[in-house]
Amino acid sequence: SAAERRRRPSTEPDLTLCQAGAYAPAPMDLRLSAGDEAFRAELRAWLGRTLPTLPTPPGRQDWRARGRYDTDWQCRLFEAGYAGMSWPTEYGGRDASPGEQLIFLEETTRAEAPYVGVNFVGNLHAGPTLIAEGTEDQKRAHLPRILQGEEVWCQCFSEPGAGSDLAGLRTRAVRDGDHYVVSGQKIWCSFGHVGEFGELLVRTDANVPKHRGISWLILPMDLPGIDVRPIETLLGSSEFCEVFLDEVRVPVANRVGAENDGWRVTNVTLSFERGTAFVSEMVDARRLAEELRPLVTNPAERRELGHVLAQLDALWALTMRNVTQASRGTPGPGALVFKLAYSEARDQLGELSMQVLGRAGLDVSDYRVEERLRTLSLPIAAGTSQIQRNIIGERLLGLPKEKSWE
Repeated sequence: SAAERRRRPSTEPDLTLCQAGAYAPAPMDLRLSAGDEAFRAELRAWLGRTLPTLPTPPGRQDWRARGRYDTDWQCRLFEAGYAGMSWPTEYGGRDASPGEQLIFLEETTRAEAPYVGVNFVGNLHAGPTLIAEGTEDQKRAHLPRILQGEEVWCQCFSEPGAGSDLAGLRTRAVRDGDHYVVSGQKIWCSFGHVGEFGELLVRTDANVPKHRGISWLILPMDLPGIDVRPIETLLGSSEFCEVFLDEVRVPVANRVGAENDGWRVTNVTLSFERGTAFVSEMVDARRLAEELRPLVTNPAERRELGHVLAQLDALWALTMRNVTQASRGTPGPGALVFKLAYSEARDQLGELSMQVLGRAGLDVSDYRVEERLRTLSLPIAAGTSQIQRNIIGERLLGLPKEKSWE
């Protein structure tokens, strides 16, 4: 089985991409230990007891109820010792092994347990960034509250004029004593209307090259001068927002990392977003592909499904490497490779699903159709595929930079 193959020791050294196209051996045993399997049994038993006691999930647009539902689940995880699987114990996490982290994601996804929902940014982006880059005061102020479901975060990165070119952002922050005065506009802000804090990128120096004048701030979303406007998506949901900032005073103590060092901190955030935040989606994609198998009868479609399954199996091995590296600090270059390859594999799976479903693919109430519509954004979200190719080619493989036609 695929699971047995993953647990079987490899006779070849694993290779990881390094800067400038060099390769270095990095052996890794991907087998699960007896302790890992004991953890799996314990988790399955807890899920079996807990999931039947959950209330009915709220409607898509009932954000007040969704917030209560998601934070209640987060609180249950925390009380059971399953919140912050990779986070340090001093902030309320479990400090679990990579094997336990992967088992947690596998089992909760397969059991159809609630996803992180409105806690997405705090749990998968902001929290890990604070662990890696935050001050001790910042960690103690936010990490335990995120894990206990008492603090919800949103992301304020993209701008109308700086989508793929994130470093081209124009939202400015002018130092005024112990505060930054922030003015500008953000768009596609995940959970901007329910977040209590935001991870905010601002320009603190306009007189240096664009990558060098950025700072990463913790933004309390209840500050005067903030206007949040939800955006309706293709599915009729509104998890994305526009955020307008008009002379918002943010304490300098809320800066993560040094002033003008925000681009480096941002890449730490993005490495978690690309390398580990998609793990649950990865498990779900493999489940959807397996569900499609008995419906495929056309030989050409069967071959295509086989290719998709092989890609997902290979990506799961890369996922294990990324989670392992994240447990030691931050995900490595594999995060970039994973994001690009996963986006393409999921896109291929979605197209194949619609072909196989035929006329049933017009029924938007079918979860497979809804999933296809949702995943249309994957080649754009967390960095477009075109940008990912440029980064991999230039920064990892040492290829010449793309010619500018301006």
